[in-house]
This record gives sequence, structure tokens and C-alpha cells, in this order.
Amino acid sequence: MLSAKSITSYFRKGYLILIFILSASTLWAQENSPYSRYGMGDLVPNQSIASRSMGGISAAYIDLFPIGNMTNSMNLTNPALLGYLNNTIFDFGVELDRRTLRSNTSPAKYSANNLIVSYLQLGFPLTTTKMAKKGNALGVSFGLKPVSKVNYRIISGQRLSGIDSVANLFEGTGGINQANLSTGIKLKNFSFGATGAYNFGNKETNSKREFINDTVLTYSSSNSDVKTIFGGLSLNLGAHYSFLLKKDSSRLMFGATANLKHKLSGTKNQIDETFIYDAVGDVVGIDTAYSTNNLEGKINMPSSYTVGFTFTDKNSNWLFGADYTTTQWSNYKFYNVADALRNSSKLQVGAQFFPAKVTTPASKYWQFVKYRAGFYYGNDYVNLGTTRPDYAFTFGTAMPLTSLRRFGASEFVLLNTGIELGQRGSKQNQSLREGIFRINFGVSISTSSWFQKRKYY
Repeated sequence: MLSAKSITSYFRKGYLILIFILSASTLWAQENSPYSRYGMGDLVPNQSIASRSMGGISAAYIDLFPIGNMTNSMNLTNPALLGYLNNTIFDFGVELDRRTLRSNTSPAKYSANNLIVSYLQLGFPLTTTKMAKKGNALGVSFGLKPVSKVNYRIISGQRLSGIDSVANLFEGTGGINQANLSTGIKLKNFSFGATGAYNFGNKETNSKREFINDTVLTYSSSNSDVKTIFGGLSLNLGAHYSFLLKKDSSRLMFGATANLKHKLSGTKNQIDETFIYDAVGDVVGIDTAYSTNNLEGKINMPSSYTVGFTFTDKNSNWLFGADYTTTQWSNYKFYNVADALRNSSKLQVGAQFFPAKVTTPASKYWQFVKYRAGFYYGNDYVNLGTTRPDYAFTFGTAMPLTSLRRFGASEFVLLNTGIELGQRGSKQNQSLREGIFRINFGVSISTSSWFQKRKYY
């Protein structure tokens, strides 16, 4: 059992480390995604690397090592499954993605790379002996992860009828990060859980219009800069049910999550002005048309619901699952202003194969590797007049990094890998197609000895 003092100290030290690592990850970002200008930016996948490599199934998925029934990694989306934690786990993931924009009207294309920390999560069981005797369990986790990213730079030119030619520059940076605290309780075959989170971040957009003096001499151009800092609480609820189809045979699990709609409180600074560039290229304001500081407002974030199931055969060699997710993006508003967004839905399907059996010797390493594959298909939440598909195929593995003999002692390190090949949009849409090639790496460090008080006899 953990004392209140040790838990408090643990949370404090853990959050300092997680905040440092997550903040440092922004230094690696070089992404330029035009669609991140809509809403709160491009959404970062919210599942663990294990789930992502199976199309993103997560509502009912428990990552267990079949031999010994030990938890390998945490479920990041359904807090109810924390009740299945039977050892302490530190889980983190990193993703490297390459996005390629292609035009449907020309052969032109643009590629950009991006590297970020996907999540950092720590979970541990708080099950008492009395609870265990009744078939009940309790687990807790906390961590940090990015929710969305805003990063774009768009240059366009046009001719203003009867005026002149202009060059437009649109830029945006920012995004949402989340600090979360979750708990889940298992009551025999039923599990329930909740995640309380604080979402924080900023969004800065800048629009410049510069006149090209081909007919009329113009001395200044226009600049509009808006920066908003925001934060707010959110609540995610989860439920799970597990039962055997036959005694000591295959197992069927059902899961559901509800990420409730919530509001972020923002403080906005905005300036609309005319400007010129000085000798070193810096912006020098000439005349201010509009300016406001510390304007308070609300950002309405949508609700999201997921239901799913997993099926595991009697030997735990095969696992199949599917999820269905819907998000009510039509409810999104930024300072009471809607955006070009639509409600989205997504079907996620995945499978996992684990070759090893109880009698498999530890020398057969590749039989102790989990092999995963899946896909997802849905509609993009960005509304550009026509429905744009959003889909991908995924593959991955879970590879032990420690001696297989240590699995019996509930102490191991596991490497989860994943590859995602996807696309937003199609040739039938007038908008740009965005191809995504994403490589995911996740390390799960698990032990049953952390926080145990040692006794000497």
C-alpha cells in the first residue's frame, strides 16, 4: 500500500518530468498542415501505440501478456480498464509523421516532417487484499499528452478588381495539451472509470496582405494578429464488461467511453493594423484600425462517444476488435463563432496475433512478439463543402526488450511499434489531399516492485 505522503511526492515529481519532456518535444516540430487552421488544429491520435497499430481499437482492448495474465501497457482512452492494472507501468510514446499535400488540379506536392512525444503516462494498482478476495480491483494513472496542433504557413496571390495585385500570407501556431488524472474500478466482470483533465494551450493566427505595386503605388500593407491563451477542465467516462463465452474458453469484452462536451476559458489579444517592413525585415506598425487586450471568452469543445468490442480465443493467441466513434464538431465555437467543421464518425477494426503458448521455451523469442494490424475509415471533420474521407491502414508489433524469463516476475520492458499509411481527402474532392505516413514507437516499463516497502528478517 502507498502512503498519502508518498503518493503526493510521486505525483509532484512525475508531473515535473512529464511537463519538461512534453514541452521539449515542440522543438522538433516542423509541420506545415493547412487544415490545422480549422477548429483547434489537427487532432493528435489519442490512443496508445498498441491500439494505433490495430486501427485504433481501444474501447474494450486490454493489453495483457497471456502467459501470467500481466498488464503490458495502459489503455489511454477508457479509464475503466485501469481496474485491470496488476503492476506499475510507465508508458510513453513518440511519433514521426510525414505529411504530403497533393493538388487534384496539378502535379504539385509539398511534404513536411514532424516529431512529437505522443503521451507520457504512469499507472499503478491500488487494490487491497480485501478487494482482491472479492474479485475487485482499483487502478490509478496520470500523465500528459498533446490533443491538437496548429501549425501552418500559406502564401497566396490574387488580383483585386480595380485596385491592384496582392500577396496574402496566413500563419498559425499553437495547440492543446492535456494533463490528466484517471481512476478505474473493477467489480468482478464490470469496470467503471473516469478521467479528469486540464486542457491548456494557445492559438495564434496571423494574416498579412501586401500590395504589389504594379498599377497603383501603395506604401503600406495590412496585418491582423490574434493570440488566444486558454485552459479548462474536461471529463471522460468509461465502462467495460467482460465474460467467457464458455468456461475457460474464449472471451468477449465490450467497452464504451463518453468524452463530455466542455468549455475552455480564453484570453485574447488582437490587433488589426497597417504596416511596412524596416531595413531588416521586421514589421513596423503605421496605423491601428482595431486593438483589444485580455478579451475574455469561451471555446466550446465537442462531445465524443465510442463503443467497441474485442474477442480473444481460448488460448489468447488471437484477438479481434472493432470500435465506432462519433464526435459532434458542429457544436464547436470559438468566442461564440462557429467554424467550417462537421460531425465526424469513424470505424476502427484491428487484430493481434501472439504465437507463444504456455509450453513455448524462452529461447523462441519471435514467438513472444505480438503482431498487429488494422485499419480505420471515416469522414474528416473539416467541412469544405463535400464529405472528405479519412482513412488509414496500420501495422505494428510488441517486442520484449528484457529477458523473457523475467515475465514470470512481472518485471519487463516492452517496445510497441506501429506504422500508419493514411489519407485525408480523395481525387473526387476539389480540396488538397493530405497523405500521412506515421511511424510510432512506444516503450512500456512495467514492474511489481515499485513502491513496495522492503522488509528484512
